[in-house]
Amino acid sequence: MAMFTSDSRQFKFDVLTEICRQSFEGELVEDKVQAMAKNLVSLDSPRYRCCVYKEREILRQRVRLSLGHMASDSAEFNPQQIVQVIDAACDGCTIHKITVTDNCRKCMAKSCLSSCRFGAISLGTNRTQIDYSKCKECGACARACPYNAIVVTERPCYARCPVQAISWDKNGIAVIDQEKCINCGQCVLACPFGAVEDMSWVAPVIEELKSDTPCCAIVAPSIQGQFDNAVLPQIKEAIRQLGFDECLEVAAGADAVAYYEAEELVERMKEGKPMTTSCCTAFVNMQKIHFPEQFAENKSTLVTPMMAMARKLKQEHPEQKVVFIGPCVAKKQEAMMEDSAVDYVLTYEELAAMFVAKHINPEEIEAAEENTPSNFGRNFAASGGVAAAVVQALKEKGITDVSYELANGGFECKQQLTLMKNGRFTKNILEGMNCIGGCIGGPATLAASNLVKGRMMKENMLNKTKTIGQALEETPFDHVDMEIRK
Repeated sequence: MAMFTSDSRQFKFDVLTEICRQSFEGELVEDKVQAMAKNLVSLDSPRYRCCVYKEREILRQRVRLSLGHMASDSAEFNPQQIVQVIDAACDGCTIHKITVTDNCRKCMAKSCLSSCRFGAISLGTNRTQIDYSKCKECGACARACPYNAIVVTERPCYARCPVQAISWDKNGIAVIDQEKCINCGQCVLACPFGAVEDMSWVAPVIEELKSDTPCCAIVAPSIQGQFDNAVLPQIKEAIRQLGFDECLEVAAGADAVAYYEAEELVERMKEGKPMTTSCCTAFVNMQKIHFPEQFAENKSTLVTPMMAMARKLKQEHPEQKVVFIGPCVAKKQEAMMEDSAVDYVLTYEELAAMFVAKHINPEEIEAAEENTPSNFGRNFAASGGVAAAVVQALKEKGITDVSYELANGGFECKQQLTLMKNGRFTKNILEGMNCIGGCIGGPATLAASNLVKGRMMKENMLNKTKTIGQALEETPFDHVDMEIRK
């Protein structure tokens, strides 16, 4: 049974599953995985490209990414550029932004001709034509046409990128500007051809699990509701059955981040400076790369909940490997930072592939309830949850006069940071989430965000009275370095 309705995601998942299966069963041999990729696209299988050989080349590059390599054989290895283009798959989009369709009636008004200031439009035999050597892609002709016969088509990857990190070369192949890219993965979500994908570390993680090295998995709050009807204790026990010594919630780190960000916010409010949250790595990347002044002046000095939890574990068990599991591509890049306490990052897609390879179904597992973080920490998974947690932490300190703004999605993040840069941001705190809906809308989720949110609310009902202070008494972070290391 297919797990995804998208063929490109299903092919990716099938490759990941085979890599997991071979890794668990013995030594992973790249040639065998490449042969498996060829079997996925046989002469009898459905055609989505011009020929079977092109589809096999696309799958070959997909296999390379799944093995932690660069998609292109000739590209220099750069582990911090997690999002990459599979060039063989990137040819399905229209090359031209402005196109004349069959709706053109060659009308007498000739509005398109008169609107073009560059002489790029002329009358053809059956419809008007565009001379692309002259066209500036301004869209004036499309706006002028009374029949809507001229369409403006943005490439999905370009349209979804909030920082204009995507362009294309002379052959129309997408190119990612590594100096601008924030590794948010929105282009991965947007591309309907599966031409943009993320690098995977699933194979080295499995090798760690097979060794004598102790490994701890830490799961993002958004993992609740990702595996159909399996509740969090079942999911955590299923992860332990993969070979992890322990599985803990990053929501505990979120409680700590909210508590200490609330303390920092009080000082910022005294100084009259707004503060931005630290939870979303892609949002932080946007600040660091595109709004460096706001990163220096307004960014919370706290690490992300993932890093806070990892530092706590490394402090208690220095020899232990820490593997973060979440919906986020940018977290892979964060884990590659010089001072990172996280050894590897897996996505929910990769976790699901590991479950399939080991024949583990979380819904069928018996698991006991465990000590839980607060719902405020767990709700970091959705847009508004981070700000709500900081406000709750302030409330527990007796402070109620605080205002906040939610930036839901990369474009809203950019808009609010621009207001802050121009001195027009009027609230005390800005919560930035690069994925629409928050982490439950991340690029590597398995279930629709509305389903996940509903499942989370239902499962967390019994935990609704726990405060952030009570959660930190059970899982203290008093001796953990919570600040970003410059």
